[in-house]
Amino acid sequence: MPTPRLTFARLCAAVTAALPVLLAAPAGAAPQQPPPSVAIGGERLGLPGVQVAPMAGAPPLPGDLTGRSWMVSDVASGEVLAASNPHLRLPPASTLKILFADTVLPKFDRDAVHRVADEEIQGIGPGSSLVGIKEDLDYRVEDLWRGVFLSSGNDAVHVLAHMNGGIQRTVAEMQARAEALQARDTRVVSPDGYDMDGQVSSAYDLSLMARAGLRNPDFRMYCATRDAMFPGAVDRKTGQRGSFGIANTDRLLGKYPGLIGVKNGTTTNAGSTFVGAAERGGRTLLVTVMHPASYQKVYDETAALLDWGFAAAGKVQPVGRLVDELPPGGAEPAGQAGGTDGPPAPPPHPSAPAAPAASAAADGNGWFGPVGWSAVVLAGAAAGFGAVVLRRRRSAGRSPG
Repeated sequence: MPTPRLTFARLCAAVTAALPVLLAAPAGAAPQQPPPSVAIGGERLGLPGVQVAPMAGAPPLPGDLTGRSWMVSDVASGEVLAASNPHLRLPPASTLKILFADTVLPKFDRDAVHRVADEEIQGIGPGSSLVGIKEDLDYRVEDLWRGVFLSSGNDAVHVLAHMNGGIQRTVAEMQARAEALQARDTRVVSPDGYDMDGQVSSAYDLSLMARAGLRNPDFRMYCATRDAMFPGAVDRKTGQRGSFGIANTDRLLGKYPGLIGVKNGTTTNAGSTFVGAAERGGRTLLVTVMHPASYQKVYDETAALLDWGFAAAGKVQPVGRLVDELPPGGAEPAGQAGGTDGPPAPPPHPSAPAAPAASAAADGNGWFGPVGWSAVVLAGAAAGFGAVVLRRRRSAGRSPG
């Protein structure tokens, strides 16, 4: 039986058929990892609009909810009872101090004393909320944390960040902490939540941060404190140091039954944001509301969603869940994320930084990795062989001139 001739067309067909196999499964190359799903916590949390799954007897959601993003979740079980655009990336304002506290609070003894240097309270954004820290005075760490939680003092944040090694180091640690919590909508630029280009978070991420923070008894104590005395300046005549009263800016604390607190925030870009936790009947619920129609509405809508959550518990199917923190090493527990075949990612906020493009050369894949070069060489060989075949065929059929 005659052997089939290797024609240019046959060789090209063979190369074309082999390329997908070569690119998909290169010998000795590490398997390509699928991109992470943005719908962390479940596919429904990546869908736009309100997500709720009522069963018999479930109360209706409150009417006239104006928050661009909100979520109701159970702290113990992690179940998300209802949500609206929970992965929408928005400026977080001072609710980002939740992540700051969760990152830095465990590092310093509350009774430790720190003398504030002038440079530690410089570079604070204009219009920032301040507790009133003065340079060259001693402050206990617990006083600084009261300044953070009660007065939302950016000066207190800056002092603690300098104690932690500086602003940039603290920002890097906060970002790493967010990634460990799987808070993948969050980009940290400033430790205090001050409006900065590219600084964003989401209702889902802020809920993850609050849940983690509430595991720390000191965190719970500070965010539930309604008022305190804060160290003041030294009287020049008497040499005695005075003090003044500060009150928690959380308008629901002491008014909503069972409220633990957590954190509120307001800036020009963020509007109003609020994360509130409350206990009732042995159940602790978290509500996060971002950018409602007005400052007061952030509290009204949080209270209404907490009321709904306590009434709806056991009468709605969860639409997602708060995922657990990643174990050391960063391996994602099986079945926690929304899955790579889930819905498309919600659009990022316009100020959110674009994710850097993956470099094909860096990981050995793509057109300029080992596999790509193999394909290029093979294709080039095919083209060269084909050219030779064509030249010979054309020579054979050409008349003498």
